[in-house]
Amino acid sequence: MTDESRTEQGPRVGVIGAGAWGTALAQMLASDGREVLIWALESEVVDDINANRRNSLYLPSAELAPSIRATGDLTRAASCDALLLVTPAQHLAAILGQIPSLPRDLVLCSKGIENGTGRLMSDVARDAAPASEIAVLSGPTFAHEVAAGQPTAVTLACGGGDAQWERLAPVIARPAFRPYFSSDVVGAEVGGAVKNVLAIACGVVDGLALGQNARAALIARGYAEMLRFGEALGGQAATLAGLCGLGDLVLTCSSTSSRNFSLGKALGEGQAPAALMADRRTVAEGAFTAPVLVQLAQRHGVSMPIVEAVHALLNGAPAHDVVREILARPLKPEQEEPA
Repeated sequence: MTDESRTEQGPRVGVIGAGAWGTALAQMLASDGREVLIWALESEVVDDINANRRNSLYLPSAELAPSIRATGDLTRAASCDALLLVTPAQHLAAILGQIPSLPRDLVLCSKGIENGTGRLMSDVARDAAPASEIAVLSGPTFAHEVAAGQPTAVTLACGGGDAQWERLAPVIARPAFRPYFSSDVVGAEVGGAVKNVLAIACGVVDGLALGQNARAALIARGYAEMLRFGEALGGQAATLAGLCGLGDLVLTCSSTSSRNFSLGKALGEGQAPAALMADRRTVAEGAFTAPVLVQLAQRHGVSMPIVEAVHALLNGAPAHDVVREILARPLKPEQEEPA
């Protein structure tokens, strides 16, 4: 541990990524006066945070704590003892490739699966930073609520087990931000990745004005897909029934505050996928996760018709046609054997 990375309050915390979620996490961590260093790609974001205590580009609603400092120097941010990685999932490998692999805690806060390789974010991190201990922070979290100090509970899945939890829990926990321990990193990651795709589907239901019954049914059947897939990859059903699975699914599938839900709503209203993706400054990770999730499900022999439908929508299939195909599927028992 370097002198630069330690303060009187304990290990200094770095947040890699200054989008809405990264900024909200920095704000939460600084709520007790702890020094937090946040790395931003955009120089205007660095200047805005340091000069104005704002991130007007990504989280304009929050007045940021004075103990947050921003930097555009990735090496400087990476000198901290514990790092929360909040970059878009598809950029995690590139970011980790630019910082040294040290014996420290890396907390993965982005939700997705790497395109091209099918790797979970924990696999990406282990390959790029073999000297580090990997943990996953996931759960029902809207950035603006966390930044405002509203009560939030999350799963902190620690690949390093109890010892890593005992190190990280005091660093992350705050009166309004409550982590729950899990050792199931795979389950926590699967929940976060799959719910993004299912949220697009729920947005489509809203965009087509199909009603609350349809959305509730989709959440329940989508959860069944999440569970089948998670167990096929080695995750635990209990994990997926918790905050990082079912909890996150319910939140993300129920509000336009979700980027993925908003994307699906626009698709349901007839907007073109290419135009929507080109116009979005913030990332709807479900759009990148859907194609690789379809491939992985097929590889593991897991039935995921809702995920397949989202993939078809993102490739330009008309929403009404996709819904019609889903409703025309053969009738069968609700409880299926894992496949």
